[in-house]
Amino acid sequence: MTTLSFASGTLELRDVPDGLALPESVRWDERTQTYRAPALAYFDIVRLLHRSNVPYTDAARAYAELEARLAVRREPRPFQTEALAAWRGAGGRGVVVLPTGAGKSHLAVLAIEDRRRATLVVAPTLDLVRQWYDLLRTSFATDVGIVGGGSHVVREITVTTYDSAYLHMQHLGARFGLVVFDECHHLPGETYRLAAELCLAPFRLGLSATPERQDGRDALLERLVGPLVYRKDIVELSGAYLADYDTVCIEVELSREERDEYERERKIYVDFLRSQGIRMDRGNGWQDFVRRAARSNAGRRAFQAYFRQRELALAASAKLAMVDRLLDQHRHEQTLIFTQDNATAYAVSRRFLLPVITHQTKVKERSEILERFAQREYGAIVTSKVLNEGVDVPDASVAIVISGSGSVREHVQRLGRVLRQRGNKRAILYELVAKGTGETFTSERRRDHAAYR
Repeated sequence: MTTLSFASGTLELRDVPDGLALPESVRWDERTQTYRAPALAYFDIVRLLHRSNVPYTDAARAYAELEARLAVRREPRPFQTEALAAWRGAGGRGVVVLPTGAGKSHLAVLAIEDRRRATLVVAPTLDLVRQWYDLLRTSFATDVGIVGGGSHVVREITVTTYDSAYLHMQHLGARFGLVVFDECHHLPGETYRLAAELCLAPFRLGLSATPERQDGRDALLERLVGPLVYRKDIVELSGAYLADYDTVCIEVELSREERDEYERERKIYVDFLRSQGIRMDRGNGWQDFVRRAARSNAGRRAFQAYFRQRELALAASAKLAMVDRLLDQHRHEQTLIFTQDNATAYAVSRRFLLPVITHQTKVKERSEILERFAQREYGAIVTSKVLNEGVDVPDASVAIVISGSGSVREHVQRLGRVLRQRGNKRAILYELVAKGTGETFTSERRRDHAAYR
């Protein structure tokens, strides 16, 4: 009889009938004299054995049915019901795209209840792991395990980070029948994808507001999780399920001194690119620039010039003056101020005496700042990138983007931070752009989304 077993993130097949057409991912392993495949292939292999009427022993699966029952039931919104039905119709495998604040985590709770299998939830940060832990412990009235951040407790519902998942999945990969990948756009990364490949869970749910990646690797999600089964964007849900909102792009002028220095530094940078034939609009443009800049004094000077002209645009003095005006205009509203870098975040914090959260902020201090913000003791918070993703700040209604990358995802995430409904709240996002600089092009790129049209 054919035997299927789990071994360090892979599957071993023994005594396979002659002539059985195995999936492409299955290879003969001379060392062990078995057929071997990534654990990810479990679903396809079991389906093949069933359809081919091949009797087999499943020694791979080490997960059980979920004993915990849903203790707190919330009426799902219509689009959540639709999303669950679409996922169920795809065999319990696939990606659901919903905006920030639309209840992706509640959809996951519904999926866990629907499949009733031991479940692993994978999230990108420890902050999100804590949020998932609290939600799942309350929803199912059961002890929830955590792997990561100094903890290693595995239970029938467990939460972990992507970092911990790919490190431990070779040991944990057989213990869960459902895996939920929160912010699943992280998954196709070179190492994070191991969290999916070394896990045999036949049921998979990917959640994201913006699954697209600039490197095109989002195409891997279909293999790692399943097809895109449901999608709603911000425009479709605003008003009814998300706060109504406005977006305002404000162009500011560099001062005379800033402009002179900007033009001087940018010329040094651009002249070097042209002399070397470097095209920054190509996929390897940045790597090419860094490599060639390191070879000469002129290159190193051009490298410095790049960062200086960028700094002048990102932190123009007129932007700080505009922030002053906007804070006064919205002094009775909760405001989030976003920057591209920590240096600008700290400069804004000092200028306006505002609390700041960056990746350097300790977890306890970050939690205290967010709690005081929620209690309206703080009217505004400055942050670089750490609040882009996943942190729940329902009271915020104003976002001021002083600077950012050209990433559509980042810009949509920042908008999403102020879209959670609360009463008759109307949200607004201000984007500050230094006129006549490279920021103009960056702004156009990151606004290439239905939410900004």
